[in-house]
Amino acid sequence: MTEQADTARRRPTLSLVLFVVSLVCALVFGVLWVFALNSSTVAYAETRDEALQQGQEAIINFNTLDHKDVDRGLQRWEDYSTGPLRDEVKQGRKDYATRIQQAKSTTTARVLDAGIAELDENAGKARMIAVVQITVTVEDQPPANKQDRYQAELTREGDVWKLSGLGTVPVG
Repeated sequence: MTEQADTARRRPTLSLVLFVVSLVCALVFGVLWVFALNSSTVAYAETRDEALQQGQEAIINFNTLDHKDVDRGLQRWEDYSTGPLRDEVKQGRKDYATRIQQAKSTTTARVLDAGIAELDENAGKARMIAVVQITVTVEDQPPANKQDRYQAELTREGDVWKLSGLGTVPVG
């Protein structure tokens, strides 16, 4: 009977030890979680993700145009750009419209992959790279797909990341 009594005494002790260990683990992980929420690393990651998402959207808009509604497409170019790139779009708007209408083409873009290569939160600057598939449809011809690689300069304007530079990257 002593063996049964020892076993009976050990069960509550073992349960108590497991409970205390679980409580300590929960407390430690809870404290770590609170510190992580307030970490500058989390804020940096959120800024990076925001710049990436808005940069992708801007690249899509710069590669999506319809010759039947050129003004709308060029307005998107202005809306999604800033600085020297916006100035270039404004100055060349009439010429761009003429060329797009003469080509009678429609383009739609889709970002296949992208990433932020550099980010300076304080300066509101970022550099991203992206692989973009562009579908070109010319009147009376089947659509053709092409892929381009881009390097984009992003500048934060208020709470929005906009393109301040965009160029293709040679493959090879």
